[in-house]
Amino acid sequence: MRLAIFADIHANRQAFGACLDFARARGAERIVCLGDVVGYGADPEWAVDTVMGLVDDGAIAVIGNHDQAISTPSATMNAEAQAAIEWTRGRLSAPQRRFLAELPLTRQEDDRLYVHAEASHPARWHYVRSSTDAARSIEAAEAHVTFCGHIHRPALYSMSSAAKMTGFVPTSDVPVQLLGGRRWLAVLGSVGQPRDGDPAAAFAMLDTTSREITYCRVAYDVEAAADRIRANGLPHWLADRLLVGI
Repeated sequence: MRLAIFADIHANRQAFGACLDFARARGAERIVCLGDVVGYGADPEWAVDTVMGLVDDGAIAVIGNHDQAISTPSATMNAEAQAAIEWTRGRLSAPQRRFLAELPLTRQEDDRLYVHAEASHPARWHYVRSSTDAARSIEAAEAHVTFCGHIHRPALYSMSSAAKMTGFVPTSDVPVQLLGGRRWLAVLGSVGQPRDGDPAAAFAMLDTTSREITYCRVAYDVEAAADRIRANGLPHWLADRLLVGI
């Protein structure tokens, strides 16, 4: 089966729509969403409705910290993120808010674990910034491969049977085989707000038969997404950063 795995959509309709089209053209048979459907972007209603529809069709979705913040008024973030969350709360319907609130922190499927941040303490929303962070997540999971997002920058880590770690930034469109003798942590880039200096939307595809993962980048109408943010009165920095991928 060919899986398309998305993280950190962040209510960016233009980016998520382009990624879905790209994945389906590549033969994606199932969708996985690793959380943060909302936050930052200007189309939360569309984003939540789209993910709800995908889940109805068999997709897997887990909760992210921005999703959780919708139903947790005590959650605190930086000023721009907080402004976007407060604005988003007023846009979502009760069923949409309930859908986000009821998403699980993790999902296990076969030899794969899906989580938004990392596996050792999923509800603490720690970032995977280093091989040390990656090792902690790998050791906490029983899966052959753990998939996460949250940091908005793609990376791929593995641990040998002797606990030796390797990590690198994968090249887009170059498949990497997730060898059975190692355990893996695939950190996805962000669909809706990349932070690795590349404005193109990011996601990954996994062939569960060959165990090959391919990181993908998709150009989309960044200006339109930025204009939507500005037009809705959200902090302009949230629009400006999309143009440069930071």
